[in-house]
Amino acid sequence: MKASLLLLLACTAILAVGARADTPEEPKALVQKVQELAQKASAMAKDAFSRVRESEAAQQARQWLADNAELAKQRLVWLKEQLAELWKNRPTV
Repeated sequence: MKASLLLLLACTAILAVGARADTPEEPKALVQKVQELAQKASAMAKDAFSRVRESEAAQQARQWLADNAELAKQRLVWLKEQLAELWKNRPTV
C-alpha cells in the first residue's frame, strides 16, 4: 500500500508539472488544471486500492477453499454413507 501512495504522489507531481507546462502564465487556469489532474490521480488511486482489496479478498477465498477442501470431501463421503444407510433401511411398500 505504501508503494501505491508513493506512486500516487509521483503521478500527482508529474501531472502538476505537466499542467504548469500546458498553462504558460495564467494562475486560475493552472489551479483548475491541477485540481482536475489531482481528481484524476485520486480516482486512479481509489481504483488501485479497490483492486488491491479485491485481490486480497480473492486470495483469502482461495486460501479458505484450499484449507477446507479436504473437510468438504470428508463431509460429502459421510453424507453419501448416511444416504446409502437410509436407502437400505427404508421400508418397502
